[in-house]
Amino acid sequence: MRMSAVKKLYYGAVATLAGLVVPALALAQEGEGAGGGTPGTQLIAIAGAIAISLAAAGGAVGQGMAASSAFQSMARNPGVQPKIFTSMILGLAFIESLVIYALLISILLVLKVK
Repeated sequence: MRMSAVKKLYYGAVATLAGLVVPALALAQEGEGAGGGTPGTQLIAIAGAIAISLAAAGGAVGQGMAASSAFQSMARNPGVQPKIFTSMILGLAFIESLVIYALLISILLVLKVK
């Protein structure tokens, strides 16, 4: 039995949220010594975690689609392989730079909390 794309997206979103929430609950501190700061600073840390997880997932999907399309076109027309390969590598570098930029933003958000 094959799952539809909507079910896959739903299960992926649930797994991502569970991966973000469960460790936070396991490492939560209780009492006055917790020093968690104001609720606003806690939301900034959560925003950083969500930002990097979405950026990594989006970058992985984008890189997979770009590589898949490039390989299909190279298989159909092997004569243009050098041009397509160069364009693919350049595109993958741009996609990865956006993921690294999101990582930098999330690190800055987390450091702002402390």
